[in-house]
Amino acid sequence: MAEYYININGQQLGPFPANKLVSNGATADTMVWTPGMPSWELAKNVPELAPLFPAPSPPPAYQQPSYQQPAYQQPSYQQPQSQQYYQQPQQYQQRPQYAAQGRPQSAKQRPMPDSNLVWGIICLVLCCMPLGIVSVIKASDVAPKYNRGDYQGALKASQDAKSWAIYGMVISGVCAVLYVIFLLVMGVSNM
Repeated sequence: MAEYYININGQQLGPFPANKLVSNGATADTMVWTPGMPSWELAKNVPELAPLFPAPSPPPAYQQPSYQQPAYQQPSYQQPQSQQYYQQPQQYQQRPQYAAQGRPQSAKQRPMPDSNLVWGIICLVLCCMPLGIVSVIKASDVAPKYNRGDYQGALKASQDAKSWAIYGMVISGVCAVLYVIFLLVMGVSNM
């Protein structure tokens, strides 16, 4: 009986006698070689090794399961013996009062600060676009912060939105005045 070399994961092992190949990790798809063979071949294709790797048996044929109609019975209905009505425990009889934002209204809750969104939009459209964008973004942060209960954050966002809108309007006003002065100086020098 010939001895075979096996190639597992790119590593050549052996030589092993044919009856020891399986115990050394060879499968039907393992490449094997022995002196006298022209090249490496799958173990299942070598006639001497084919009996060591029997072909897998085909899966069993599918059979349609048989179904039976379930036997239904009419349930029997009876009048309840005693009727007990559910009553809420005393602690749950009154519902808490909720604010418009969906959380309990506390006695100390302060009103939501003005978002100054209008000033931000006016600055964005008519004055200085970059500062107007910042103002609109700050103004859009007021309501979410207030709804989370962060009153100080909402107040700061409101003040920032107003400040950025004012900065944009002031810068636009200064630029407009400088432009008018420039036009006057250029007009006088051309006369």
